[in-house]
Amino acid sequence: MRLGLLGPAEGDLAALARTAELLLNGAKVTRAIYLGADDALEDTVALWAESLVGSDASDKGLWDRAFAIAAEGSPEQIGTFLRSERARMRLKSLESLPQRELRSVEMFGDRVAILVHDKAVLDEEDIFAATFLVYGKSDGPLVKKIGPRWFLTPGPIGPGSGGAVVLDDAADEVVATFYDPDGRAVRREKLSASRRSRVSVKS
Repeated sequence: MRLGLLGPAEGDLAALARTAELLLNGAKVTRAIYLGADDALEDTVALWAESLVGSDASDKGLWDRAFAIAAEGSPEQIGTFLRSERARMRLKSLESLPQRELRSVEMFGDRVAILVHDKAVLDEEDIFAATFLVYGKSDGPLVKKIGPRWFLTPGPIGPGSGGAVVLDDAADEVVATFYDPDGRAVRREKLSASRRSRVSVKS
């Protein structure tokens, strides 16, 4: 899995859109999760979808768009329609933290990642259970190992040196790649961690 992490946009929807496009189309993530505590991602996705397919960018509106293009569209227009709809569907890979709790749990093999907006809400149970503790509220990007656990944040989107991280578990270890606002990979860190031991009981 290639999981993208988006830092808080702090009101800059254009920068959020650029960073989300980097993760989707450049880094080719499977999913990307926004670590902010606002509705910036929802607003950005709505505007992005509208730019692709028009004012009604809903799934329901797809049928009206498909009927219109099938009835009167040229082959070139049909091709453009299909590309636009595929791009719109790809936007569903962009997610926000659940607004009620602002936290999510992801699995990388047998290792647990807890994603939150503010690391101050993490309690002992969270920290004990997780290998990776990912948070959004920060002054800048950071990756740090404390004991057997990794703490990391992409930092806020916008001016500065952060905004996006990709976690990739294609190899045996999870690798974190940090991107700057211009889309350059500026740091890669192998998040080595002890595997959970498995105990078998023979009768």
